[in-house]
Amino acid sequence: MVILETENLKKIYGRGDTEVRALDGVNLQINSGEFAAVVGTSGSGKSTLLHMLGGLDRPTEGKVIIDGKDIFSLKDEALTIFRRRKIGFVFQSYNLVPVLNVYENIVLPLQLDGAEIDEEYIDSIINTLGLEKKLQNLPNNLSGGQQQRVAIARALAAKPAIILADEPTGNLDSRTGQDVMGLLKVTGQKFNQTIVMITHNEEIAQAADRIIRIEDGRIVSGGLRK
Repeated sequence: MVILETENLKKIYGRGDTEVRALDGVNLQINSGEFAAVVGTSGSGKSTLLHMLGGLDRPTEGKVIIDGKDIFSLKDEALTIFRRRKIGFVFQSYNLVPVLNVYENIVLPLQLDGAEIDEEYIDSIINTLGLEKKLQNLPNNLSGGQQQRVAIARALAAKPAIILADEPTGNLDSRTGQDVMGLLKVTGQKFNQTIVMITHNEEIAQAADRIIRIEDGRIVSGGLRK
């Protein structure tokens, strides 16, 4: 089943001689439970695509459909709520709240939404990611790899429709990066999550079920399911 789809997605900056087509008619399909890597060089449009898929920026033209909902048909407040409930984010820079401990960072999306915390599910995530002894630590007392584990746990906490990972190993050394990739894949499978990862690293991308290549704002291979 297709859980995420784009239709003729475009993002255009400027006009005339200064026009830049960051995305130029992207058609993309991701199946439920799939782990897909979007690979491209700097300036290829992959980060712009991630921002569109996550509802962080609105397109010039086209649609993003997540779990059957055209997200850009929603007004800003409704889109914020949808994003909080349906999309988990894992960023290169972790984006943890420095004054909150590990546990508080993990359950923050649920608390912002006023949702009940499924303690058994949260404990399962924590144990899978090996964070059970770090729950009272503040982020600045963790290594980069540990902080990224917390970010993955936070992304999983609300049981979202999809997880979007933006260069999740970009700030990590190669060994720690491979460890984090392994955990991302394992948690995706264990909790039946759909993951779309943006990366420029070909080696990291090999961990995915499918590689989608983007160049000059267009998908050149791997975009549509057969």
